[in-house]
Amino acid sequence: MPASIRPGDVLADRYRLVDLLSESGDGRFWRAHDRVLERHVALHVISADDPRAEGLLAAARRSATVLDPHILRVLDAERSAGLCYVVNEWGSGTSLDIMLATGGPLAPRRAAWLVGEVAAACSVAHAAGVPHGRLNPENLLVDTSGAVRVIGWSVDAALHGCSEGSAEGDVVDLAGLLYAALTGRWAGRSGSAVPPAPTDHDRVLRPRQVRAGIPRELDTLCDEVLHPRPGGDVPASRLREALEEFVGDPVGIQESMVSRLVSRGHETVVLPQVPEFAVRDPHADTTAPPSPVAASTASDEAPDPAPDRAPDGRTDDGPPAEATGEVTQAELPGFLADPEARPASPPPPFEEPPARPLFAPDPPEGAPVRRSRVPAPSTGSASYWPWDTDAGHHTGHPGHSGYPTGAHGLVDTGWPTGTGPVVEDEVPGRNTFRLAAVLLAAMVVLVAVVVAFNLGRGRTPLGTVPEERRSASPTDRASAAPARPLDVAGVADLDPQGEDGEENPESLPLVVDGDDATTWRTATYLQDFGPAGLKTGVGLVLDLGNSQEVRAVDLQLVGAPTEVSLFLTEQAPVGDPVAGGLEPVAQVAGGPEETVELDGPTQGRYVTVWFTGLPQVPDGWRAEVAEITVRG
Repeated sequence: MPASIRPGDVLADRYRLVDLLSESGDGRFWRAHDRVLERHVALHVISADDPRAEGLLAAARRSATVLDPHILRVLDAERSAGLCYVVNEWGSGTSLDIMLATGGPLAPRRAAWLVGEVAAACSVAHAAGVPHGRLNPENLLVDTSGAVRVIGWSVDAALHGCSEGSAEGDVVDLAGLLYAALTGRWAGRSGSAVPPAPTDHDRVLRPRQVRAGIPRELDTLCDEVLHPRPGGDVPASRLREALEEFVGDPVGIQESMVSRLVSRGHETVVLPQVPEFAVRDPHADTTAPPSPVAASTASDEAPDPAPDRAPDGRTDDGPPAEATGEVTQAELPGFLADPEARPASPPPPFEEPPARPLFAPDPPEGAPVRRSRVPAPSTGSASYWPWDTDAGHHTGHPGHSGYPTGAHGLVDTGWPTGTGPVVEDEVPGRNTFRLAAVLLAAMVVLVAVVVAFNLGRGRTPLGTVPEERRSASPTDRASAAPARPLDVAGVADLDPQGEDGEENPESLPLVVDGDDATTWRTATYLQDFGPAGLKTGVGLVLDLGNSQEVRAVDLQLVGAPTEVSLFLTEQAPVGDPVAGGLEPVAQVAGGPEETVELDGPTQGRYVTVWFTGLPQVPDGWRAEVAEITVRG
């Protein structure tokens, strides 16, 4: 490949290279700009004499025959100036490998919907006889609207020197994409940078063995495609139907995928043209034109040393030095590019507030504490004193107080300044306070009468019957009776997240055989239960034969601490009781002997002992039960 290819070069007088996105061997992948149609395109370039060139052009021709909205189309393919290049439609978004690396595995419905979209594209392409040949997380893109787009259909395999591929290979890679979206591990045939899926004796582990909580339908679908039985190949259309059936109504899933996108920084922002406008010096005097005398005087003085100029003509103190109050459109971008070039002047300092005395000054000797300032009535013919009921006062007669009016609108009381009585205003809210006090006193009297009446009848102040006079109810007598052991008709294990749904069923009768020396134990796990563990819990289901009242459960455990939740139901649970919405009647964390008292007699037939935390043993975590006694 010519070594002169660099950003800015133009291929075929049309495609200007912008960014080098990746480079593998002698092949390069560019983001380019189509100068004819004014759009960004993806451009794969190799040398014209490269052994892959002929296969690349053939793959581009095959890919161009497939029309599907999920596939980034081939727009052009040519040999020119010693280069062989293929132009694809440009997609902006985040690939699946980046999503898994930054946000972890997807939720099951999102994963099934995403792979179902790719399977729909495969159904269309396979019907046209054009497989992808290299479906992996790197070639699966979620664009900025949440839609799924597939990169390099048939072209990426040719660039990597692979064969044309097959529909069966694409289906296996589809299962690998579903496996990766659910677990973050890659299990397909094609190469990928995503960490490979764990194996056991050259067999890929099922998704539920890698990550807990994966639905059994998706787990079985992955296993059937990755390990097909003879003659049991699954076409892409059947895989798509199975995924669509699991997803159901897909409304809202595409929009929710936008939250998983990661910004890659490849967007080009084009700013609109800035109109020409004048920029004035904020320190100039705009109230009057400059004086010619002042200008000539300033020119006679010695000028200040010129500040250092930036390469674009700007100085460190403001706009370009050549500007004389007018900035042209050509100069404006450089002036606005660096807002820090013209620092804003600091605000003026705050003035210190005047000092205030802590206490008000004393009035002069002989002055009243407060002088009444009664507004005087107006003497105008259009005004009147609104609170005056005497019609004669509306025409300039003395006010309703009987005092003559002063010059400042105040009523002259006739007392010399500094003498006279102290006039006090009415305190606001005084009447409301008096009313509240009267109501409070009335309530106190009423309560005292009620209390006296109840005591006179031989009851408590609140009117209830004293404790010693209350007869014991049938419920109280029943609760006071000692709890007795209840017969257990059968014991079953509960392991909804296990491979076979069983947890040492052969030793289940030992938990109710009355012998403390015999025990039932769970399997030994490499990590404890919980949201981050392989399972959320396992349990034992004790059948009482019929519905009975249960008051307590005695647990004799081996090891501590053991976390246990008790459930009492009329029907035997078939899955995780917590995930099924059941509320525990009691919870305990301890050992080795625990007596779990219920809040009261509770009716039910099946007692479920659900282990949510296991004690640690030398080789991992394991729970062990010697005896369980149900009392009622």
